[in-house]
Amino acid sequence: MAEQQFFPVESPIFAQGIQCLKGHKVAVLGHQRPDGDCIGSIVAVVRVLQSQGIEAVGLNRDEVPGTLKAFVGDTPLFLAKDFEPDGHVAVTVDCADFKRVGDRLNELFPQVALNVDHHISNREYADQNIVIATASATAEILAGFYLDLGYEIDAVTAQALYVGIATDTGQFRFPSTTPETFEIARRLCEHGARPAEAAHELYERESFSKIQLLQSFLNSLTMEFDNRVCVGLIENGVYEETGATIDDSEGLVDYARSIDGVDVGVMIEDRDGALKGSLRAKNPFYRVDQVAKQFGGGGHACAAGLNVENSSIKEFYPQLMEALGKHLEALGQPEA
Repeated sequence: MAEQQFFPVESPIFAQGIQCLKGHKVAVLGHQRPDGDCIGSIVAVVRVLQSQGIEAVGLNRDEVPGTLKAFVGDTPLFLAKDFEPDGHVAVTVDCADFKRVGDRLNELFPQVALNVDHHISNREYADQNIVIATASATAEILAGFYLDLGYEIDAVTAQALYVGIATDTGQFRFPSTTPETFEIARRLCEHGARPAEAAHELYERESFSKIQLLQSFLNSLTMEFDNRVCVGLIENGVYEETGATIDDSEGLVDYARSIDGVDVGVMIEDRDGALKGSLRAKNPFYRVDQVAKQFGGGGHACAAGLNVENSSIKEFYPQLMEALGKHLEALGQPEA
């Protein structure tokens, strides 16, 4: 009996893209402030390119978060500030807008050969774009391609892909999780992915500083729009007060979304006037990516982000609430 084909249309296109990269040195780029799907996808692409005889390295503007360092293995992954291209061709993963790789990588790589992503807001900025917005994670797309095409998946690659899927599905809790997602995760386990070890590294090694940051975030929670929206804040100076890092804010917005009766959870973070907004919905009906887009951001129907420079929470909060209120009013209520 033939193995299941996960992406029968897109996998051959991906294979052609890999073929075109042969004979080149490749730099695999991901978005700044990388999460599990970003790092997992970078690691997986670099390693598969290497297995195909292609010299490849991973690049990011920011350091790999502490919770994700265990999944990099011996994959060559460098900071943008330390890298000088030597004829490298750029490939991006998990990056809806090329601006999100950061200014230095924008300057180093004015052209992108291949863009693989799952964000509904992807701008298709590369020579070749493979965007599957129905997939739960970019790592799910890549894993499906590798399985369809029979590419080598070593244990490090399998674990990285599993981590990308597990984190972007909220441990398989989000609406984007499908039977195919579980089947791909199962197949990755056959190639060496270790779910228990991944969960331990991701969720059972929290610092006390992060717990203090969480306490501050929970104390800030405010309900809006008849308790349909819950907003939490990280005020300027809280990182210094708690000793936490910006990586420690990952996942905090999910506490706001998790409250019974809340449709949309919001986090607004202030770092010296540079604001980051995170929007999380329980139902894709709410299309929070459309709200983020009004402020230059984007993402998924259930998970989106935005960045605002030279502002304050006091100034930005009412602007975001006005946009969110109009959006919810225009949408109405989802069908039962």
